[in-house]
Amino acid sequence: QVQLVESGGGLVQAGGSLRLSCAASGVTFSSYSMGWFRQAPGKEREFVAAILWTGHITYYGDPVKGRFTISRDNAKNTVHLQMNSLKPEDTAVYYCAAEGLSGSWSIQSVDYWGQGTQVTVSS
Repeated sequence: QVQLVESGGGLVQAGGSLRLSCAASGVTFSSYSMGWFRQAPGKEREFVAAILWTGHITYYGDPVKGRFTISRDNAKNTVHLQMNSLKPEDTAVYYCAAEGLSGSWSIQSVDYWGQGTQVTVSS
């Protein structure tokens, strides 16, 4: 049984910050790269950020570069997404994801998904 549970979503004004968390269970956490995707209504799910199992290499989608920071705590089986300078276009459901093999971070390559947490940014 593998479970990824997101928390920390909510409503924030443009320019504000939120910190998302994802707690993993039923998985050898340190063996997986972890990441975040997001999906707005009527749009495709898109890549946001990823962090390798070593914790020292990160990747970000172009729309969030310079504003979002991904981190992980392997001892606590937790990954975080610090979101600063939020914009209305960041509004979406954010999904935690785990990937153990491919490293490509496409939707098809994700091994496990969380249930999602809503982030709404008002203008």
